[in-house]
Amino acid sequence: MGRVSNAKERLMEAVLELIWTGSYGNTTIDQICEKAGVKKGSFYYFFDSKADLAATAFEKDWRVRRAELDTIFSAVVPPLERLQKYCHFSYDFQSEMKSKYGRVLGCPLFTLGSEVCTQEDRLRRKVQEMLADKCKYLESAIRDAHASGVIDAPDAEAKARMILAYYEGLMTQARIQNDVTVLRDTARGIFAMLGVKGKQAAAATV
Repeated sequence: MGRVSNAKERLMEAVLELIWTGSYGNTTIDQICEKAGVKKGSFYYFFDSKADLAATAFEKDWRVRRAELDTIFSAVVPPLERLQKYCHFSYDFQSEMKSKYGRVLGCPLFTLGSEVCTQEDRLRRKVQEMLADKCKYLESAIRDAHASGVIDAPDAEAKARMILAYYEGLMTQARIQNDVTVLRDTARGIFAMLGVKGKQAAAATV
């Protein structure tokens, strides 16, 4: 039996890294193929275009991220603890990426979405879908926290959108400044927006 090729997976891994550490516009198909160790003819066997590859790769990567979020935002975890665990996870992950690449990379969805939103409708829609999914995790934690009486946030959907905007803003700022410490007070800021007080608010730091 012949060896099964993993060229498609290598192409997806390559485009994710090149876009996240650089940009979509500056990433060429030749660069993707070189990094993946795949011939250009094989690229077009699997994908119609760079946009097609990027959309497929980000969608596959999001399935992995969603599995991580399912664990962090598990209903068995107290709701405010879910939010704090998410902030800790993000800080640790960004620190790991800076150690690996020498740069704070921020959110890959915002990195791609902010660049292509006026150029590639398919990618824009894909990023919007994934960010909407991410927002639902925040919304579920806020709704449960409100139901348990630890915060007063009857409109969990609106509050989740506000918190996502704050979180992604910090991620983008950390990328621009190349400073992961920007993210240290993410949980504290989120708790302030939710009106959390007392010992829980004081403990909201990484």
